[in-house]
Parts: sequence; structure tokens; C-alpha cells
Amino acid sequence: MEREIINLIKNSSQVLIITHVNPDGDTLGTASALKSYIGTKADILIQIKDKNQFPKMYEFLPHMDSALYLTNVENNYDLVIAVDVASIDRIVENARKIFDTSKNTIVIDHHKTNKGFAKLNYIRGGLSSASEVLYNLFKAVDIEITKDIATALYCGILTDTGCFKYENTTPETFKIASILADCGIKTSEIADFCYSNKPKNLILFQNYLVSSAKFCANDKIVYTLVTKEIMQKFDATDEYTEGICETLRSIAGVEIAFVLKEIDFATKVSIRTQNIDATKITDKFNGGGHKRAAGCTIKLEINEALQKLTEQAEKLL
Repeated sequence: MEREIINLIKNSSQVLIITHVNPDGDTLGTASALKSYIGTKADILIQIKDKNQFPKMYEFLPHMDSALYLTNVENNYDLVIAVDVASIDRIVENARKIFDTSKNTIVIDHHKTNKGFAKLNYIRGGLSSASEVLYNLFKAVDIEITKDIATALYCGILTDTGCFKYENTTPETFKIASILADCGIKTSEIADFCYSNKPKNLILFQNYLVSSAKFCANDKIVYTLVTKEIMQKFDATDEYTEGICETLRSIAGVEIAFVLKEIDFATKVSIRTQNIDATKITDKFNGGGHKRAAGCTIKLEINEALQKLTEQAEKLL
């Protein structure tokens, strides 16, 4: 299949690479690496409204300055590639129309819950990241790993493994990271970009959410609610919620951590667990993800969604 994917890329005239909504280091890193390989006939579509919503810690990645957004992309591509997109509902608005009407589509992903929604599905469930999946694809067909590609892939692996501390980190993951480091990239600088130099309002926002967390089920479940009012109070953007769920999960005795974010007519949920399979919670709400990190969107207001989630979580404790 690797050769089939590369041949399809080579034979396409215009390629669009789509990230998932609420873009993180893995989806952006994978997109950046793929664009670095394909070149000028490829565009990256980041599923945000405009540049103001871009997570600034990832501005160092190659080609981010030329990326398109939901408000300025046109439907003129004969190949669309979704990277790190676990399900079709993670492609929204006009991006979904472009994907659905494209002559050819590819999915490159690592989520075990991804059933495949493209004409070609390169899904390796259980790998650390979509970036690791793309690295394996490149190596299978002897594509040279340039410094730009290595920088982007390393970012994706670093962030989706939580700096190599999550259980999705395998000996092979470390081996690949070592190979990428040998390409001359600045690993410590990449880590600084991803995890240091955070804006003041981001720290205050996250501190507020952690300090406002509530516990239930004998402190085995912890959750915090992110309302639109709180977002406005701290002038927070979507990526500001990244990492909060991991912080809550790190509390001694906690088995399940939820972050519930109020969006239009629904609630977006992030889940992190210690020993329980998080997908057994998200499956009930048509979500997906990994055993210890999953998410879903529930078409209920935030407090109703919380009740449904805690009921399902308590059944698993």
C-alpha cells in the first residue's frame, strides 16, 4: 500500500493535507512533514477559522506560515489526505465538502478506533503517533528524511507521547526518535517551542481550571468545566485546554479525568485514564481515541453531558 500511496501523490496535480480540528503537535507535525515531501503542489489546511486561532508554540514547524484555514480554502484539489484524523466527523465545514467531493482521498492515522473513511486508509493503530506512521511509510519506500521532515516528525512524536512518557512509547518509538535526531535537528529547541514560553493568560487560565476541578466517586473521577464565559474571561483560545486533562489524571488516586468544553449546541470532551479503557466511555457517545486518552462530542449542554459521562464512567470503576 505504501507504494500505491506515493504513486497516487505523484500522479495528483493538487494535493490538500487536512489536520484534525483543535490541531495539536502530531497532526501539525505530520502535515508539515508530508508537505515537505510533496512540495509546492500540496497545501496544508488547518481546521481553524483564521491565524489568530493557531497554536503559536507550533509556528516553528516548516510551512505553517503558508497554511490555509477554513475561511480561505477553495475546492480545487484532486487528492485530499487527512492526517491524524480519527473519524470523518473530525473534518468540518467546507473542509468536509472538499474531502467528500475529492477524486481521491487518503487517511494516515494511528488511532485504533479509526475504521477508515477514505479510499486509501493507511492506519496503524497503536503506534505512538501519526508522525510515526508517516515515518514508517516514508522508510518503506526509501524516501529521504530531510531535516525539515525530521523536525516535523520529531515534534509529532514528542507531543503525542507526552515527552516519551505515555504508554504508547515503545522501543521502536525511541529508535525512530534517535534516527530523527541524527538528521541534525535541535531536539532541545523543539521541546522548548512545544512546552516553554507560554503566554501569561494561558498559565492563569489553566491554573483556574485545575483549581476549580471537582471530584466524585470517592475521588476516582475528577473533572473541570470550560464554559464560554471562562474562555472569554481569560481571552483563551482552543489550544489553551491542552494538557489540563493530563494534569488532572496525574493526581494520586484518580482513575478518570474529564475536561468538558462548552461549544455551540454541544459539549466537547477530553478523557484521560489510568487503568480503564477510555474508549469504552467515548464509544457510547460516538467518539474515539486510545485506551488512556480519548475524546468525543456530546450534543447536550455541559452539565447534562457531565451527568451522562459520570454515569458511564462509574459503571467502569
